[in-house]
Parts: sequence; C-alpha cells; structure tokens
Amino acid sequence: MSNISKLALEPKTIETADFISAKILEAAKKGMGMIPNMYATMANNTALFDAYSHSYKTFRENAGFTSQEQEIIFLSIAFENECDYCMSAHSFVADKMSKVPISVTNAIRNNIEIEDAKYKALSIFSRVMTAKRGNPSHEDIEAFFAAGYTENHILGVIAGIGVKTMSNYFNHVFDTPVDIAFSSRKWVKPN
Repeated sequence: MSNISKLALEPKTIETADFISAKILEAAKKGMGMIPNMYATMANNTALFDAYSHSYKTFRENAGFTSQEQEIIFLSIAFENECDYCMSAHSFVADKMSKVPISVTNAIRNNIEIEDAKYKALSIFSRVMTAKRGNPSHEDIEAFFAAGYTENHILGVIAGIGVKTMSNYFNHVFDTPVDIAFSSRKWVKPN
C-alpha cells in the first residue's frame, strides 16, 4: 500500500467533537475504558462516525453470528482489505473478549488454513465476498451452505463487510496508529 496519500485531521475529544460524535465517544469511553484512535479521528465526520457506530452495533446484535464468528468475519474482511489497524484491534478483541481460539485468529492473521471446518468456511466466504465485491460463485455459496450456514448468514456477512469497509477505508487514508491497548497483537501482512 505504498504511494498512497495519507490524510491528517486532528483527533477529536469529547469536548471538541460535535454533539452526536461526542455522545459516541462518551459511550466508547464508558464501554471500553478508552477512546480508540480510530474513533477519535473518525469523529471529525459525524455522518461516517454515526453510520459506522450504528452499523457496528446492529451487526453485533442482529447479524445472526456468535461473538466468535463475528470476529472471524471482521478479521477475514480486514485481512482481505489489508487493514493493519483493524487486524490488530480485532485480534485483541478475539483473544480477550470473544474468546476465539488463538489458533483460529493466528491462522487468519498468517493466511494459513483454519482447522475448524465451520470457522474455515466462514472465513473463506467472508474473504471471497470482499474480494469479489459481493459476487460469489455458485460454488462459493454451496461451500458456505455445506458448513451449516444459510442465506440469512450471507446477509449478515454483507452487513459485516459494510461495517469493515467503513473502518478499513478510513484507516487506510488516515494511517491510524494502533492503540497501545492493541499493540500486543500488532499485525503486518505476511508475504
């Protein structure tokens, strides 16, 4: 991703953000005990920050996946989009909060095969949907169904792609620094 122009807006605080963004920052600080670097800078644009926050929340609550599956989707999309910030943050969340087996998280991070068949199918389908821009083949869909997923799960993956597209693209153009809290899982794409 070299030769890409990077932007540099000043991060917002609860005190300097507009009303809507300030409320989202307050909720983040209350829920996470911190305001992630991505949130502070994303708060410069209320439309993006509000859309991201609502999309993230409803994906978590309504997409039809377990917390482990949610992280597998997010990590797989972030891998495909080469977002080092999201790979780092979601690896940390997968380890500490969602309790994804570390072998699964590391397989996604290192682009190696996931041993668990259902998690493998979910990761592959999430990556395929991202790489093919929502145009999976019949074989891609059948492999996903064979692992026990449904058409409704395809819609949930699409919701996850929407959320991650906002954050991945944002992090690309701002080169968001990985927070200290996530630094133990800092990621660099393998060759």
